[in-house]
Amino acid sequence: MPHVMAGSPGSGPQAEPVPGRKACLDFFAGLAAGVAVVTASTDAGPVGTTVSTVTSLSAEPPLLLLCLAHASRTLDALRARDTFAVHLLAEGHAPRARRFSSAAPEERFAAESYEESLGAPVLADTLRWSVCRTEEIRPYGDHCLVVGRLTALCSGPGRPLVWHDRAFHALAERGAP
Repeated sequence: MPHVMAGSPGSGPQAEPVPGRKACLDFFAGLAAGVAVVTASTDAGPVGTTVSTVTSLSAEPPLLLLCLAHASRTLDALRARDTFAVHLLAEGHAPRARRFSSAAPEERFAAESYEESLGAPVLADTLRWSVCRTEEIRPYGDHCLVVGRLTALCSGPGRPLVWHDRAFHALAERGAP
């Protein structure tokens, strides 16, 4: 059974009951992650959402893993169509990330230029993108793990947008203090 330790690091452990939602979210805020937008197509048009939970899973076969909330319209589209795109955002794309995370779903694509590629909407002007086929969707807690097989990708130069401590950040230059 997991326990949370009271006090600050180094102050001596004191076991507490299993942490609640707020304590978990505060802990998770300490994780630094790249920011991505996941898009998919529906009969009503494209859908998409911002995520910070995308990671490589395998190079052979080429697989990635991401997490989507159970209530996500994007998750519904992945289940229905089995094709989606993952767009890694560049520093300077914080307004885009905010729009895909908080704007009304029908407004998320209003300012976007995109093209369909292999059945998924691919956004213009992203750091990198991949089109994936859904391999597996598995529920855990309040989210689902989605495994996607990369079927196409495009990589460009630039630096990623990073999410840490509930805010967007740019990476420091190499050698910077």
